[in-house]
Amino acid sequence: MQVLIFLQETTNEVAFTEEYRDDTTIHYYRVVRLWEQESTQFLSNPAFLPLAPLTRTTSPQGLLAQVAEQVATISDREERQNIAGCVEILAGLRFEKDLIRQLLREDIMKDSVIYQDIVQKEALKLISRLLKRRFGALNTSLLDRVRSLSAEQLEELGEALLDFSEVADLEIWLNQQN
Repeated sequence: MQVLIFLQETTNEVAFTEEYRDDTTIHYYRVVRLWEQESTQFLSNPAFLPLAPLTRTTSPQGLLAQVAEQVATISDREERQNIAGCVEILAGLRFEKDLIRQLLREDIMKDSVIYQDIVQKEALKLISRLLKRRFGALNTSLLDRVRSLSAEQLEELGEALLDFSEVADLEIWLNQQN
């Protein structure tokens, strides 16, 4: 059986329908509306912690604090960082970022692979726009080399780009990164 999970509370009838019909097919699925689920079910397993802030509670901020406490107890550093990053992203559907950052240690979130991936993608978008504006369309091989840079390298490229006067400067800089 397939499952459809709704993260945010809605009154849309789609969230309360368990089948899809058209002229040629009928498809059945189970619907889980997180805002109706007991939060205790999600607090007992670290893998479910990112979903917990979206579950039913009489004290949403208290629930987020509980989730943050549970995340802090995860002994494996990498797992803790990844779960914290997921919690931050999903909690953002319900809570203000200041509250999330207050309860979840920012240093843990910054080290999560999900957070790092988001940072890298945003840095790549910015650098790509800057390069296009500075030099026009670049060839594919140069763009591929830029895409392979880490977030930290993209940040360094952003600074170095201020001194570039031609595409050759970019090529030289990229060659120095290897």
